Formats: sequence, C-alpha cells, structure tokens
Amino acid sequence: MSRAQEFIEKFTDIQPFPHVVTTLTSLIADSESTMKDFEEVIKMDPVLVTRLLTLVNSPYYGLAQTVDSIGRAVAFIGMKNLHNLVVTDALKNIFEEPKPSSAFSKKELWIHSAAVSICSKMVAERIFGINGDDAFLCGILHDFGLLVEEQVCSDDFYTVCTACTSTDTLVKLEREKLGTDHCEIGYLMTLDWNMPITIQEAIRDHHVIDENIEPSSLTGIIQISEYIAAQLNHTTLPDVATNISPLLLDHIENNIDEYTVLIEDVPEEMSKAQTIYG
Repeated sequence: MSRAQEFIEKFTDIQPFPHVVTTLTSLIADSESTMKDFEEVIKMDPVLVTRLLTLVNSPYYGLAQTVDSIGRAVAFIGMKNLHNLVVTDALKNIFEEPKPSSAFSKKELWIHSAAVSICSKMVAERIFGINGDDAFLCGILHDFGLLVEEQVCSDDFYTVCTACTSTDTLVKLEREKLGTDHCEIGYLMTLDWNMPITIQEAIRDHHVIDENIEPSSLTGIIQISEYIAAQLNHTTLPDVATNISPLLLDHIENNIDEYTVLIEDVPEEMSKAQTIYG
C-alpha cells in the first residue's frame, strides 16, 4: 500500500464520504442509468430531497409553476448539476473549522476551492466554449487531499504549511515530510470514487509545471483558475504564491482582454453560486 493510500484509509475511518455521493457518481459513469435510478437514490435522503426542491423552486430559476417531484427536479437541473450539488454539500460539512491556525484555515481553503471551481466553469465556457460542469467539480475537489493530510497527520501537516512559500514548495515539503502530497491523495480518492479520468488527471497534475499542458485541457483550466483565484487573494494557503506553467501564463497574456472581463465577473458569479450551493 502506498503512503497516499494509507492516508486515505485512515481518513475514511475518521470522515467517511457520504454513500449518496459515491452512488450518484457511479450512476453518472454508467451509460445505462436512467432518471428513475437517480430518483431512487435521492428519495432515500430527506435532507437532499429538501435541498433539491428548495433549489429548483428558488428565485434563481424563476419557474412559473412549483416543482414538487424529485423526478421533475432532477430533469430540470440535470444529472451533472445534481451531482455537483451533492458533492458540494458533502464537502462543506468536511470543511468545517475545528480550530483556528495562522498556517492553515479550512474556511479559507473552502473559499479558495469555491473560487477555483467557479473560475474553472467560467474559463471552460467563456474562453474555450466547452461544458463547464466537470471543470466546476474538479475545482471543488482539487485540494481535498490537504484536508486528508490535516486530519490524519496534523502536526507534520502544519509544519509543512508553516514552512512553504509557494505551491511548488508545498508539494516538495509534503513529499519530504509526509511521504506523499495532496495531489496524489486527491487523485487516488477520485479514482476510488469513479470520477471521470480527466478529473482524476487534472487533480493529480494541478501543480505540475509542464510546457506541454494545453490551456483548454482540464489540467490547464484548473491551473489557470488557481492563478486567477490567487489574484483575487483566494490562495491555497495564506501568503503562499501560486505557480503556473509558462505556456498557460502566455495564454492568459495573449487573451488578456477576455480574462480581464472574466476576472471582473468572478465576484458576481460567486454570489450566484452561493445562492445555489450555500
């Protein structure tokens, strides 16, 4: 068993991921799944049912008629949006702050992850004209490995957080002190959860500095979005610089007008997302 897998085994004993998340992930990965299959899973979770119906009937969607059935609600928002809602709700509980620390804050990491997820969806859709659902999900999950490290090996983890000055040194110090890093842990967890391969690889490589990363790839989009989030002061850790592959930085500079408008719109999009996800 690898060091990363040991961290995951210990973490799942402390903080198991909700069964509904892994079940919905499997359904999305199965091309034979039907809307009825989703409804059967959702109706077993009263909190999720309430959350779903409240969302669909909120002013955000502005429907003329009230939606009062699970099937219609799922049909309206779509299976991937439902999945993203469930994953986000599950993670919010895990990101609760147990104790304050100047080196690491779960609350700030949650805000960082939210900012990256929203930027990722915006970059995918506005810059590259592709569906942004997977980019959003990847953004929410990309730094989840840090929470695993904090839960399983907190003293060494806080030592790493205190010593690092950039995302490059973060990964280097993690490997030296913990024998693994949050990218590898996140990759293996999304592998266990049957997430799409592109999400798995983007989480594994989101701190890799490589001349060959295509800006339109999910890995490229996540790195670009982390860089944008850092410009808005939503960094992975306090006072830690965000490194980005040179080709991606060139891409941003070559499309600076589009990115300037996108960055200006991020606060409004985050406000909209708060309406949906809380």
